[in-house]
Amino acid sequence: MRKIVAGLQVTLDGVIETPERWNSPYFSPELGQIVGSLIGAGDTLLLGRVTYQTFAAAFGGQSGGMADQMNGVRKVVVSTTLDRADWQNSTLIKSNVADEITRLKQQQGTNINVSGSATLLSWLLRQGLVDELHLLVMPVVVGQGKRLFAGDGKPVPLTLTRSDALSNGVLYLIYKPAAS
Repeated sequence: MRKIVAGLQVTLDGVIETPERWNSPYFSPELGQIVGSLIGAGDTLLLGRVTYQTFAAAFGGQSGGMADQMNGVRKVVVSTTLDRADWQNSTLIKSNVADEITRLKQQQGTNINVSGSATLLSWLLRQGLVDELHLLVMPVVVGQGKRLFAGDGKPVPLTLTRSDALSNGVLYLIYKPAAS
């Protein structure tokens, strides 16, 4: 069975919104290698509506480098408000989300990556559908912005499976669901 692997950049105060505003001082070849290996291990990108629209606007119709990779990868967007997903190689899940994602995990292929998509990721974690959570914790406090886990919800116990401190102060943490 395929794994859902989420990879996020997050600040010390839990903010994941607009990482381009606060991550550049910490981007390094070492960090790039981690991000590249996460992307390279998957063949499908699972996205919420906001991240999907952001990525489609940034990469759709572009070519070269990252645009080629983002345009070429299979994208599955979860949204109850979108009527269609027009960005190339995109499909839309509007209902029976847990069942559809479970079916997606059962298909042939490599990892299903989740990037950004805080609302979707929080829901996936609470449903027990995420197999690995990779966090790149930047040594910065930004004070405001959307946090990975905002609002109320039941606890989601996780087990730390790996932790590395990069030379630039970024922490690379990998979690899996805790055993029941």
